[in-house]
Amino acid sequence: MTLRFFRKDDMKELNSMTDEQLVTRYMETHSSEIIGILYERYTHLLFTVSYKYLGNEADAEDVVMLVFEKLFELLKKSEIINFKSWIYTITRNECLMQLRHRKTDERAKEENLKKLDTEIMESREPDHLIGGRDGEYRIRYLEMAINQLSAEQKQCVQLFYLSEKSYREVEQLTGYTYNEVKSHIQNGKRNLKLMMERMDRYE
Repeated sequence: MTLRFFRKDDMKELNSMTDEQLVTRYMETHSSEIIGILYERYTHLLFTVSYKYLGNEADAEDVVMLVFEKLFELLKKSEIINFKSWIYTITRNECLMQLRHRKTDERAKEENLKKLDTEIMESREPDHLIGGRDGEYRIRYLEMAINQLSAEQKQCVQLFYLSEKSYREVEQLTGYTYNEVKSHIQNGKRNLKLMMERMDRYE
């Protein structure tokens, strides 16, 4: 369907409509200008809701934009009695989904750090490396140690171990040659081992 664009008088009429009337009109016209009016009415509310759940402005802004991008299709197939309540629910659910993704990403990161710890400290018992509070402390220390590597080593180690990229993928993402990637990872591991051994001596 071709989008309909409204004249100035039409826009004045639209701005005087209730949310539900706007939704009905959108069903008839599929006009992006109606989405724009709803955006003006609710962007502040949705940002507040998103910030409450996600805790930072950038993520909250991203969710608000994502919700309004989805409106173009959602409004065509949803039965909406109370728009404010409906869009609040849509936003909250999007935030909860983002939080679930965060937790999944954090768990994957933790597991990859544990694997790296085990690999660079091969002579130690795995249970000592990853168990209990001591294990948590080691993982936090290892994370800090990675940040102390040179920029090249840090980038390659993070991509290879934490993002689980292959040597070739790291090569493509960084612009380093295959041999440079291999060298940065090996030297990074060696430096991490020295830092972790230093930590063990001070335990």
